[in-house]
Amino acid sequence: MDTETPIKEVIEEIKEYGGYPVKYCYQCGKCDTVCPWNRVRVFSMRKLIREATFGLTEIENEEIWRCTTCGRCQEVCPREVKQIQNMMAVRRMATGYGVFPEHIKPVRAVTAGLGAEGNPFGEPRANRADWSKGLNVKTYEEGMEALYFPGCYLCYDPRLKKVAVATAKVLNAAGVEYGILGEEENCCGESIRKTGNEEMFKELAKANIKSWIDHGVKKIIVSSPHCYHTFKNEYPEFNVNFEIVHISEYINQLIKEGRLQLKKEYAKKVIYHDPCYLGRHNNIYDAPRDVLKNIPGLQLVEFEENRVNSLCCGMGGGRIWVDTLMADRFVNLRLEQAVALGAQELVTTCPYCVTNFEDARVNMNYDNTIEIKDLTEVLQELI
Repeated sequence: MDTETPIKEVIEEIKEYGGYPVKYCYQCGKCDTVCPWNRVRVFSMRKLIREATFGLTEIENEEIWRCTTCGRCQEVCPREVKQIQNMMAVRRMATGYGVFPEHIKPVRAVTAGLGAEGNPFGEPRANRADWSKGLNVKTYEEGMEALYFPGCYLCYDPRLKKVAVATAKVLNAAGVEYGILGEEENCCGESIRKTGNEEMFKELAKANIKSWIDHGVKKIIVSSPHCYHTFKNEYPEFNVNFEIVHISEYINQLIKEGRLQLKKEYAKKVIYHDPCYLGRHNNIYDAPRDVLKNIPGLQLVEFEENRVNSLCCGMGGGRIWVDTLMADRFVNLRLEQAVALGAQELVTTCPYCVTNFEDARVNMNYDNTIEIKDLTEVLQELI
């Protein structure tokens, strides 16, 4: 039986969470025309907004969990309806009631891991800096140029650890004086907040902020656009402001200053994928492309849907932890586009995107057709 939360509660929750502009929706349907879900199945954000407007949201309905928070709908909405905030509000109610559809239940284990060890995998906090062994990566001290914050996936996931290693090698080659905080780091909290768990987000955010203040941190370099977005746009809710720089921006600056020299040839055809949280949400489009254009011999090609129109990989909004059916994975469409354009490598700047594309590459039998790389993995081959 579907659980319909009381009308007043739904409306008040949405209002409290900043999604009250839902009332401005006049059902034009533009959100549905750009939503990536409609590439693979029938899905209506317009319907969900309408239900929320009248307090008729069914919190047992898996549809409220589909939104990847990619931001496409908010780009085209003529009434500035805050679709993402609306979905976060109804998910917060579902989380509060402990109502999780079958495919969403992994979020429970993720929450337990975050609470116990500060990461979604539940891996020992003491192992968070293991990726850096043998790389001459120091512990951050006040006065260093920057703190490097790898993020959970780069610290624990076997595939993504390679990105953390590549990043350290690039920073070392440029002579950057940086450090990490290892087991004092916690998950940024972005994705768990998108699932509606506001309390866990606050707990993680406060722990990170305290650690940074205690260590005199001023500038933070991040690899994940999700960390970037959260630190830059959401942590100021706690009355703090740190200088947040995405690694693609930082590397681009290092090249411009002459601190990082790229002299080797890289004779490959590369296509760049814009992550939603780096591009649409934070308007960083040129820095990673400028870096790629500075690489001798590299041929850069573009997707037809690029920059603000980039097709979401599907892992945002907490869906990195959700079991998505093969037929529902729009990352497969994106990878097919890359292969059709003759790209030898798909390069991106987001651990969620790398994870999803690597999975798609295996499932679609493209192992020997195209490689998936983070921008730093390309650069480490040139230094």
